[in-house]
Amino acid sequence: MPLLNMNDLVKIAHNHDVMLPAFNTTNMEMTLAIMDAFEQNGMPGIVQIAPTNVKLTGYDFIAEVAKRAISDYTVPIALHLDHAKTLDDVRQAVNAGFTSIMIDGAALPFEENIRFSRQAVDFCHANGVPVEAELGAIKGKEDDHVSEADYKTDPDQVVEFVERTGCDLLAVSIGNVHGLEDTPKIDLDHLAKIAAVSPCPLVLHGGSGIPYETIAAMKQYNMVKINIASDLRQAFIRAVAGDYEANHNEANLAKVLMDARTAVTEVAMKTQLAINGMPYEIAA
Repeated sequence: MPLLNMNDLVKIAHNHDVMLPAFNTTNMEMTLAIMDAFEQNGMPGIVQIAPTNVKLTGYDFIAEVAKRAISDYTVPIALHLDHAKTLDDVRQAVNAGFTSIMIDGAALPFEENIRFSRQAVDFCHANGVPVEAELGAIKGKEDDHVSEADYKTDPDQVVEFVERTGCDLLAVSIGNVHGLEDTPKIDLDHLAKIAAVSPCPLVLHGGSGIPYETIAAMKQYNMVKINIASDLRQAFIRAVAGDYEANHNEANLAKVLMDARTAVTEVAMKTQLAINGMPYEIAA
């Protein structure tokens, strides 16, 4: 099965009444670990990477890993660019074979956000690639600490924004935050107001740190995609650190990286099931 277009993946999610976890990768091991989790759960999902992390490998490398590996998997998977801040990043990802793009103009004034997002949509749609845009008050760089929980998307701007940008999915602010340094203040009533008017499916950024039952409750409000990064990164780092603490003379890098891959897969499997209200167990 080839990497799927995001619009097709969303249709599959709706047909099976599930939400799609979008797990951020950084390298080959994390990419394969995430795909392993989807396959073992037998559920569709999204591998994504932000420009802040793609500097380690480049767009072509991550895309090639995913495209080569996908023949070993049977579940539907999309490859998504997360938080593109420039049109150059958008073009590089599309040309490398990414099947979905997120353009991040959330920190711009409303009209500038529309113009910037529309440029990305025009390019991506001409190449058959769907676009996620963001309307909210999320500020700062993706990997920096910023206080976001008190900033929320204005429901009165949603219809105009979606119609004028032509975006396929909309990322919204409902008290969510990026990273684990700040505390989210999720407002499901506010999400309900946005869902009542949004012409397209919704996306939640900053899924790490939010109770699974809270995320699961969002499905009734047309939430289809949940971004999760920090939980998986911590699993990878802790696995590597654990191997070092167990043996300060460890030199078998393949073993260490395989342990990290297994740890990421376990967390991703648990998370995918939990956000969809399904039981899960993690190995001791």
